[in-house]
Amino acid sequence: MSANSADRVRPLEVVLVKAGRTKIRYGAELLSDDGTRITVRAPWSGAGVRDFGFVRFEPGDVFTEYYWRDRWYAVKEVRDAGGALKGWYCDVTRPATLSGAELVVEDLDLDLWRSADGSDVRRLDEDEFAQSGLAARDPRAAAAAVTALDELEALATADKGLESLLA
Repeated sequence: MSANSADRVRPLEVVLVKAGRTKIRYGAELLSDDGTRITVRAPWSGAGVRDFGFVRFEPGDVFTEYYWRDRWYAVKEVRDAGGALKGWYCDVTRPATLSGAELVVEDLDLDLWRSADGSDVRRLDEDEFAQSGLAARDPRAAAAAVTALDELEALATADKGLESLLA
C-alpha cells in the first residue's frame, strides 16, 4: 500500500508502548507506507515546552516520523513552526506494526539525537535501558536494541547518513 498522494493521506494514531503500557498516544497523518517503511507527520504532542538542554520541543514543532516493520528503530525529523530543521530524534524500538488506524511501536528506552548541523550526536537513556531489565528478560531483543543504537550512531555521524536513510 502506498499513500504518497495528498488525497490518500489519512489520519492515524501513533501508540508508543513502554514496558507493556501505553506511554503516549497521539494523532498523526499517514504520508506513506511502502510495506516496509511507514512515514507519518505529527505536530509536537507534548504539553507545552520540553527542554532537553540540547534541543527544545515546543508547540508548533512538526515531526516527520519514519518507522520500519523490519528495523529496530524509528527516526523523527524535527522542524520548528517556520520549517527550520532542528534535527533528528531517533528511538530504539521493536519493529512497528500498523493495524487499521493504529501504528503501534514498543519503545526500548535507548535514543539518539543528531542536531541539524551534525555537530551534536548523542546517545540517550542508556541508564534507563540498563535498569529496564530487558537484557535478562529478553536477551535477543536487548542485543537487537544495542545493535540498532550503534547503527543509528554510525548513520548520524556519516555524511548524509540519516538523510540517505530517509530519502
